[in-house]
Amino acid sequence: MSYPPALGLTVATEVPVYVAALTSVSRTPPGRTACAAVMVNCATHPPLWWFLRQVPGGAYWAAFAAAESAVVLAEGLLASRVLRLRGPVPYAASAAANAVSVLAGLLLLG
Repeated sequence: MSYPPALGLTVATEVPVYVAALTSVSRTPPGRTACAAVMVNCATHPPLWWFLRQVPGGAYWAAFAAAESAVVLAEGLLASRVLRLRGPVPYAASAAANAVSVLAGLLLLG
């Protein structure tokens, strides 16, 4: 899969998860939450994509797991800052959103 469709898939699958998770437990408006979700994806997806392209085949899945874990933490932190949220909810939303997009990517690729 090339980069533009991969980013599109990520945004299309993660934004609804962020909106559902964060608007249900906070007072953040859905539109603002969706914008924040797009922003955190635009901040983390390009470096993740670049990094994974550099990893040799035999080390791919270990690097993938480590990189996705870092993305979950980074997106959770960014979302908490942008939406002024405290506690574990932005991190849980990030974990759920990234799990959904990883699953969607795996289903599409094979």
